[in-house]
Amino acid sequence: MPTQNVADEDPLTREIIGAAIEVHRFFGPGLLESIYEKALIHELQLRRLPAVSQQAVPVQYKGKTLEDFRLDLLVAGEVIVELKAVDSLLPIHIAQLLTYLKLTGLKRGLLINFKVERLVDGIKRVSL
Repeated sequence: MPTQNVADEDPLTREIIGAAIEVHRFFGPGLLESIYEKALIHELQLRRLPAVSQQAVPVQYKGKTLEDFRLDLLVAGEVIVELKAVDSLLPIHIAQLLTYLKLTGLKRGLLINFKVERLVDGIKRVSL
């Protein structure tokens, strides 16, 4: 499976994870995903990492654009960050991120679930 351990991180994903941990330390679990998203964008900006929330990406099928889907976060134009606030991460969440990576041609993604006691337990690194 193309997921990796948090310990196998590169500098950019390490910085993103550090920002997410800072947000989680401040709020803890229990808020809506949208609040974590706004706070994480702010934390990334404080760290001078360019990040875009709700980036529209067109879905192509056999030469036809069907519609756009939206990435929760795109950091430095390189890493897709999919945020969750759910009881547990499911295989479909990883599959969703893998699909986003395939559709964008990007290679690295982070799946971060804020509804955990320790954020490190809610982080999955995904790569193609």
